[in-house]
Amino acid sequence: MNVILSAVLPVGLIIVIGYIAGQKLNLDQASLCQLSIYILAPAIVADSLYRNTVSGRSVLLIIFGYGLISLVIYGLIWLFALILQVEKDNRQSIFAVILCPNNGNMGLPITTFALGDEGLDRAIIYMIGSSIFLFGMLPAILSNRGWKKGVTLTLKLPLIWAMIFGAMLNFTGVELPFNLGRSMELLGISAIPIALIILGMQLAQSKFVLSGRECLLAVVKLGVAPAIALGIGHIIGLEGIDLKVLVLQTAMPTAVNTLVMVKEFGGNATIVAQTIIISTVMSFITLPLVIWLI
Repeated sequence: MNVILSAVLPVGLIIVIGYIAGQKLNLDQASLCQLSIYILAPAIVADSLYRNTVSGRSVLLIIFGYGLISLVIYGLIWLFALILQVEKDNRQSIFAVILCPNNGNMGLPITTFALGDEGLDRAIIYMIGSSIFLFGMLPAILSNRGWKKGVTLTLKLPLIWAMIFGAMLNFTGVELPFNLGRSMELLGISAIPIALIILGMQLAQSKFVLSGRECLLAVVKLGVAPAIALGIGHIIGLEGIDLKVLVLQTAMPTAVNTLVMVKEFGGNATIVAQTIIISTVMSFITLPLVIWLI
């Protein structure tokens, strides 16, 4: 129980601080988001890959596992949507909220508190895979305009280039001179609390409406998806901390950036916004259970 509380309560406290800041302070959330997306998130990715000691096998299996999880969930959603004759916009929105876990804002800090630095290294790998999907493939799924636009958008993101930079430093064994690696490390450390504060501010500015449809989607996201991840993890041979990270990251609520994507490329923004809020609130009940189970 102490381990679970130590993993969830610090994250919850920072989100509450962000919630209060969103209500009481005149902060520019757009600027904070840009700071997080274009500077802090790339820094933590580059720094983690630069210092990463995760074996190549684990890296490949975690990314492969995420891909299989997404493929299975996509197929199940498509099948049920076809049987139930779900409208196109709603179907696209369901794809978005189930396939895109919040493994950055919430996943990284919770994994760090629950599984330590080893868990964080692997959580970064998972986040890279999901970020490529979120910014590269999801726009194509939502807009039906083909994959070219999605790939172009992905290549414009500093997160991708930070990944390449960090991986190259790690692969070549180059050490940054004049303690420059420390600068990258400090920026990366600040990414987690800033991201949680942004999430709290987002919750403060959103209306909470309890809807049966969105509650069902949240249950699928928080309960069914990690169960699928556990099964796939065993099938592909993941074990130990690799398997724990795969399950825990998949158990995260819907990513806030999903709403941005739906507004830009198509889908039902109301379903997405409500599912983000409901799944985030519900995750403070389900995540302790998942941590206890793994």
